[in-house]
Amino acid sequence: MGRISTLVLIGFGAFFIALAPLLKFWASGQIIAAPADQFGIARLEAKGARYFSLQDLKVLTGDLQIFVTTRGDVKEANSKRVVWDEATVVNDVTNSRPQIDLSERRSAFDRYTGVALNCCGDSIDKEPVTLEGQIYKFPFDVEKKTYKVFNGTAGKAFDAAFVREDNVNGLPVYVFEQNVPPTKTETRSAPANVLGMTGTTGDVQVDRWYDGKTTFWVEPVTGSPVKQEVQRHEVLKTQDGIERSAAFIGTAKMTDQTVSDLVKQAQSGKSQINLLRNIIPLVLLIVGAALVLTGVVLGRRPRGE
Repeated sequence: MGRISTLVLIGFGAFFIALAPLLKFWASGQIIAAPADQFGIARLEAKGARYFSLQDLKVLTGDLQIFVTTRGDVKEANSKRVVWDEATVVNDVTNSRPQIDLSERRSAFDRYTGVALNCCGDSIDKEPVTLEGQIYKFPFDVEKKTYKVFNGTAGKAFDAAFVREDNVNGLPVYVFEQNVPPTKTETRSAPANVLGMTGTTGDVQVDRWYDGKTTFWVEPVTGSPVKQEVQRHEVLKTQDGIERSAAFIGTAKMTDQTVSDLVKQAQSGKSQINLLRNIIPLVLLIVGAALVLTGVVLGRRPRGE
């Protein structure tokens, strides 16, 4: 083999060896990101929930179905951010009350870290909001520590603390818990008689207060939540601080099918990350070393052999 061919082998080998750590420590971090064209529907159930029905003007108890549709706004995305729109519909299947609650949310966040970005029309129910903390996902390579996570009901970020390791459908996960203290979310007028206030006529002002606990089961390599449970406690209080009625009290859990779908997505993402970070760099390193070694050996052989 000629000298030029030997140098070509060594050159390609050195290139592959140099490319391996670049892909492992830099390029994979630029390739692995939240998708701009996200689309998904998550289904949750809240059995035996209690809520104030505007249609019936009283508190009802029923089994609720919750549909959360998330869609990416591709036009607003760029190399660093994604923007997702979310619509939530709640149906009472026990009392045949469709759409007892409708809500919308628009969120921009860093596509690599999952941290909130304030731009692009961030809002909750069309009202502008200042976002902070993690949005939708935790960062890649989640640590066993406390993260700030935005709570859409309270409209603020609160600590989500690591509590334990677990597994969901055989997938190893980290479990985080977020406890939200009583937080006033809304003030509106309501008929006094509907709230059971005897001796008072007309409308009175009532505040809606929310507190709750959200549990996240997160695949640590991708930072993707694969299961979620929300304990939600909302009541109506008059201006004197007296609780007058339940507004929404229940525990919402993701359905088995939704959890299964999210686990499959996380497993796929985890495999892709492993491919980019470990398998391909290792193959490049082995092939590069083999090419360099071959080139060196051939270069030492006497000409004419």
